Amino acid sequence: MSNPQKVLLIAEHDNASLKDATHKALTAAAQMGTNVDVLVAGNNAGDAAAAAAKLDGVGKVLHCDSPLFERPMAENMSDLIVPLMANYDALVAPATTSGKNICPRVAALLDVMQISEVTTINDDGTFERPAYAGNAMQTVKSSDDKKVMTVRTSGFDSVGQSGSASIETIDAPADSGLTSFVSENLSKSDRPELTSASIIISGGRGMQNGENFAMLEKIADKLSAAVGASRAAVDAGFVPNDYQVGQTGKVVAPDLYIAVGISGAIQHLAGMKDSKVIVAINKDEDAPIFQVADYGLVADLFDAIPELEAELTKVGL
Repeated sequence: MSNPQKVLLIAEHDNASLKDATHKALTAAAQMGTNVDVLVAGNNAGDAAAAAAKLDGVGKVLHCDSPLFERPMAENMSDLIVPLMANYDALVAPATTSGKNICPRVAALLDVMQISEVTTINDDGTFERPAYAGNAMQTVKSSDDKKVMTVRTSGFDSVGQSGSASIETIDAPADSGLTSFVSENLSKSDRPELTSASIIISGGRGMQNGENFAMLEKIADKLSAAVGASRAAVDAGFVPNDYQVGQTGKVVAPDLYIAVGISGAIQHLAGMKDSKVIVAINKDEDAPIFQVADYGLVADLFDAIPELEAELTKVGL
């Protein structure tokens, strides 16, 4: 690093606890500089702030507790963050829905370029990010005095939780009145979230219809895995949009990714190719998915998946 950088990280949380994206984004922030503070803006979010203080490498936690941040809107968050940036060289946020919403507005108000979806920190001003659906890696160098960036958390490991940072309470800004939270409709599932699951089994167009995804759900229940899908399966109406893994869906990097009946279009590979181990099941031996798979099985999925379920049952799963 050319100079010690002061970095502010926006914590991702649900007021009660931190999201794993925060732990991974902190790893990226720590590579920017040795001085990393974490901003926890929420409502009755004391537990989330306390959890942030335990993360390794945190200098201090800035805790802003207000009903205004029960559901953080970009307009009010930027009014909170922009004045704070007088004391920081960089702002880092996970490349989540929230981070992608807040950072562009902050960057515009600071009159700097935003750097999106960073996967590698080369130094405090040079970064790598995917381009062309992940087919190329772009190296970008920023000369802005203040860096504003979102990081693709699938490219970073989680930090430990043995820290003991101080917590500083800061005041909330006045309500901008520009936006307000109306409602949200969330899908509910007993399975892990796609972005945090250690095992994911995904189906593609080869599943033929939505009813056949029940085969994958049985495997997922045995492995405590999440269920995903390719864009082709989602567009065909087999499963809901929130199952989609890929460039325009969720970017994941589980310990194990099982691709069933997925050919491996560029768009899909961009969302899962960082998985630790990739297993592909497809009856087309020339399917592109086999180029990234660690283990490939050329077989009819309607034969292979029941056999896999039977073997898992034999070992007590």
